[in-house]
Amino acid sequence: QAKVILLLFMGCASYDQFKNVTEDYEVPSQVFRTDYEMTWSAIKSIVDTYNYSLEVSNRASGLWKTRWVDNTLEMNFANTFGSRRSSIKAAKFKLIINVVKGFRTDREATKVFISKRQLVQKDLLQGWKVIPSDNILEKTLLYRIGRILLIEKKLEQFERQKSKEVEKVAF
Repeated sequence: QAKVILLLFMGCASYDQFKNVTEDYEVPSQVFRTDYEMTWSAIKSIVDTYNYSLEVSNRASGLWKTRWVDNTLEMNFANTFGSRRSSIKAAKFKLIINVVKGFRTDREATKVFISKRQLVQKDLLQGWKVIPSDNILEKTLLYRIGRILLIEKKLEQFERQKSKEVEKVAF
């Protein structure tokens, strides 16, 4: 019986070692109860709002990929409040957005995955180093896509209601 308890404790300890690995590689995603075209146009609106230059925009495969965006100032600003006092010489990131069409309870739905690849360079000799994302930008973009889709749904409802009222008045 003592061996079983010892194995349970050892199993939990090894889980703690790999817990961070699963959290680091988790890609932020969200399911939206809208059709593919509506979700695609919401993402296009977000990309246009932030003026991201696109490397790939393929509707058939559901892939958006931005070109590298310089964020050196933002990274250095964030580091001034953190524990790391060293400044970053250069920083850049790239967003990869995947849109997948599916169905949920006989209704079309889409799932959007957003991943951010962040590179930093502390000095010229070090070269570029990949650092994990804090997922703030990804979650913010998912939130904004959701808000755009909600507004579009409400506008569609108002248009349907307005057309019904016009039909009632006409007859």
